[in-house]
Amino acid sequence: MTLYSRITGTGSYLPPRRLSNADLVAQLAAQGVESSDDWIVERTGIRARHFAADGVFSSDLALHACRHALEAAGVAASEIDLIIVATSTPDMVFPSTACILQHKLGAAGGAAFDVQAVCSGFVYALTVADAMIRTGAAHKALVVGAEIFSRILDFKDRTTCVLFGDGAGAVVLEASDTPGLLASDLHADGRHVGILCVPGHVAGGQVLGDPLLKMDGQAVFKLAVGLLESAAHSVLIKAGRTEADIDWLVPHQANIRIIQSTARKLKLSMDKVIVTVDQHGNTSAASIPLALDVAVRSGRIRPGDTLMLEGVGGGFTWGAVLLDL
Repeated sequence: MTLYSRITGTGSYLPPRRLSNADLVAQLAAQGVESSDDWIVERTGIRARHFAADGVFSSDLALHACRHALEAAGVAASEIDLIIVATSTPDMVFPSTACILQHKLGAAGGAAFDVQAVCSGFVYALTVADAMIRTGAAHKALVVGAEIFSRILDFKDRTTCVLFGDGAGAVVLEASDTPGLLASDLHADGRHVGILCVPGHVAGGQVLGDPLLKMDGQAVFKLAVGLLESAAHSVLIKAGRTEADIDWLVPHQANIRIIQSTARKLKLSMDKVIVTVDQHGNTSAASIPLALDVAVRSGRIRPGDTLMLEGVGGGFTWGAVLLDL
């Protein structure tokens, strides 16, 4: 029998602390940094984001999202034999956030590891989990995106600190005899490391370099739109589908302008695009599964729909997945 993988449950979690643009602008003003709600909305489409409390880690956000996904799938944590966490903000240097999450879930025994592809991380992780299920190496997987970007932001740089938020999203991916994930397309180009990075590391008990996020927004925008279009078309060709077959585009929630440009290139109405960037900000690897869960639970995305998931992030990394839910 040919094995495939299908998403059987989705879940997400946002930390309770919500900061509207007005809240963040007031916080920045106290530090002598000028911004405004109009400025943020016009350039990004973002109106609010969530920040995790002190003492809360990416694995904690992931735990809530996974429990929701497991409940939706009707799967017990003990049945999970693979956990992949996409994150750029792990709990610690090692072990992986996936191992810490596995312990918190009480799901010991299966493989558990992290994937680091920044905002493309969930697409990368989903592709890896699909491959492992297809080969029989796993049968029931949790694929998670979890981030606490608020701790690596420079709040003196208004061009970046207004963009990001914290959160987690997860899916249960199970072996099936009918196709779910139809095709994927992953890429990276390390020549562009410098346009989006956190250029710091730990050595001798100290942080060396700069541990705060740096981004060349214009360079990222120019690359992102073209790369997302090429990945989307590549996935459609691999799957033998066309743009007309896409019921929903679930993009990485980086910036409303990038999302709108991508939709235009795919000849999709914005009515077919899931947008959560206005309320979540950019939650990096968590943004796609967060948006997916919001759309599923609101009843917009339904079983049988064909979805295009795509993301682009530091590395420079990018990729897309086409799937039937």
